Amino acid sequence: PATDIPQASRFLFMKNKVRMICDCLAPPVKVIQDERLPQPLSLCGSTLRSPHGCHAQYMTNMGTIASLVMSVTINEDDDTMDGDQQQMTRKLWGLVVCHHTSPRFVPFPLRYACEFLIQVFGVQINKEVELAAQVREKHILQIQTMLCDMLLRDAPVAIITQSPNVMDLVKCDGAALYFKNKTWLLGVTPTEEQIRDIAQWLLEYHSGNTGLSTDSLMEAG
Repeated sequence: PATDIPQASRFLFMKNKVRMICDCLAPPVKVIQDERLPQPLSLCGSTLRSPHGCHAQYMTNMGTIASLVMSVTINEDDDTMDGDQQQMTRKLWGLVVCHHTSPRFVPFPLRYACEFLIQVFGVQINKEVELAAQVREKHILQIQTMLCDMLLRDAPVAIITQSPNVMDLVKCDGAALYFKNKTWLLGVTPTEEQIRDIAQWLLEYHSGNTGLSTDSLMEAG
């Protein structure tokens, strides 16, 4: 979750797919930079980078000294791009974390093998995520078809009173239908009087629109 992994750490995990901490208790070595360099050195891509003090304390509290963290990334939106464009659309899905209770150095060939393994795992996870998205989309289309059929066969009240209803199509806390001066409420909604006021406002100011979407009715006028 984003609450567990700050945005800055997410950036580092996206940049370095495998992160090794050999000894969180080892004193950090100061880096001396040439004063002629215009920008400070960035060690975000270095394997030898010392852990942040907070993270070192976190590991100490858990009773661990060394760790190996592997990033699992998946496609965020479009997986048809390649090269640098595809990297821009990837996101952090999760982490595989290995701990050790004593100092431990993982040699490069083993780290490289772990990185390859986690990439294969990420490809499989990406397929599962895409499949789940396709199933959700198919389910939404089925509900949409059923609701449209209700509107064609019966009175519009069916999309509120029957199952599935409009709340199964649009994930929300409540829905209301105002039809022929009657109001049908479903879930958490304003009062019937407030619904009538909203309907009158829509007819007066947005009658030319097929729909209106807003985060705040107060801000919408």
